[in-house]
Amino acid sequence: MYEDGTGLLSIGALSRLTGVSVKTIRNWSDQDLLPPAARTPAGYRRYGPDAPARLEIVRSLRDLGVGTAAIRAVLHRERTLADTAARSADALDAQIAALRAQRAVLRALAAGGTAAEELPQMTRLARLTAEERRRIVADVIDDALDGVPAPAYRSGLLAATPDLPDDPTPDQLHAWNELALLVRDPEFRAALRRLAVYSARTAPGTPVPDGRSASDTGAAERVAALMHARAEAAVADGIAPDSPAAEPIVAELVAAWLPTQKAPPAEDAPPAEHAPPAEDGPAARTRLLEQLETVAEPLVARYWRLLCTATGRPAPPRWETAGAWTAAALRAHRTPVPVDRAAFGTPDPERVLYAYQRVVHAVGALVAQVRPADLARPTPCADWTVRELLDHMVWESLMVTSIAEGTPRTDHTADHLGDDHRAAFEESARAALAAFRSSGMTERTFGPHEAPGALLVQQVVVELLAHGWDLARALGAPTALAPEVAEETLAAARRIYGAAPRTEGGSFAPERPAPPGAAAADRLAAFLGREA
Repeated sequence: MYEDGTGLLSIGALSRLTGVSVKTIRNWSDQDLLPPAARTPAGYRRYGPDAPARLEIVRSLRDLGVGTAAIRAVLHRERTLADTAARSADALDAQIAALRAQRAVLRALAAGGTAAEELPQMTRLARLTAEERRRIVADVIDDALDGVPAPAYRSGLLAATPDLPDDPTPDQLHAWNELALLVRDPEFRAALRRLAVYSARTAPGTPVPDGRSASDTGAAERVAALMHARAEAAVADGIAPDSPAAEPIVAELVAAWLPTQKAPPAEDAPPAEHAPPAEDGPAARTRLLEQLETVAEPLVARYWRLLCTATGRPAPPRWETAGAWTAAALRAHRTPVPVDRAAFGTPDPERVLYAYQRVVHAVGALVAQVRPADLARPTPCADWTVRELLDHMVWESLMVTSIAEGTPRTDHTADHLGDDHRAAFEESARAALAAFRSSGMTERTFGPHEAPGALLVQQVVVELLAHGWDLARALGAPTALAPEVAEETLAAARRIYGAAPRTEGGSFAPERPAPPGAAAADRLAAFLGREA
């Protein structure tokens, strides 16, 4: 090892001792990481007894990714090892973040659904720092709300500024990409501004679909959750928003909402004409309706859903169904009234089942006449084709069947008709009748307000006969349907819907006059807003 008797190591000996190649030792020596202690007269390098330990330090730091200059600074005592490690770790963090961003983009591409033109923007967004991503949204909020005195609303938006996790999934990356495009949309900024202006004008708390509020967030969240639950339950229970059974639900929601409308401190109080209501009444119901209509901003709702996806938070519940039902119920019930239980009626269960069978028989005969070419025909029922009308009738039977069985369906937007409209109608009607009988539905009550099951079936009879009339008109067929039960079905419709106002989003249009001598089914259609 010490071949020349000097006590120094040759480069070959140092290589054999440490396992580092001669070429590497020579390279590190040239970079002043491992300077030789001496040279022979022929110019060969010789290393001192500390060389193996120094070489291990250099090798370890190189394995950790520390650069040559930083290693030299440590060895020359120009920088501490701790400082060098901290700096190198920070640099490694940046590299890891960049690699994760690259991997996220590649995974998104591998998952499919990414258009080639989206790739450049997706890559740029993935490489942004958290602060840069925050500024994208914060600048939009500042611009949209410029000059609007709504600090609580502004701070709520900024507090929820989105950011990607360290290792985003393809869905999160797609959501962030779409969100970055959405916030640039002038319509989105205008929607944010409208909400801010409303918040500034009315104050204090406004329950909104994502549960955020201008003041008492916790209370607003609870009210929003209650509204969502009650409206979804009402839809599942077949309670029309303009029926008498909807009134107690509206009263419950208004009672829960009123405490969130407490007046703010005097110096922040809104103008007198916008002062919050203190009790249930037309003013309170109008105000709540105005709030619901104001916050029904689809682009803002889309923003919150994308934000939740991008950040991995639970998505807020969808409000399309619940919001539409609640708004329609508020329009129909502007003034609180005690619920008249007699309005529910006490229909005879066997007679109701008989009426259902006769109407199904009459309407089924029409359904059997529908040819594939007829499915695209228009109908008297607002903007529905024959196919959409048939799908709705099948849904009515499926829905009331699920209520009878205790498992209310929520797939009202699905296709219930399939490729065989006649089979779908017949099967749904058979299943409904079987469920009514086996479950004893007509003898039971349903929902928190104990609506009689026989009344729910009777409502379906009214709907089927009315829509059967629509189908007959669309096909050019006779409209005097189910004469055995049409008169009593008309009477049931008057009892159920007679006192209900005909409002936007309600079940039926304003009543029209029926021609003299019209059949009962024609008079039912006129009562429900059709041109008989």
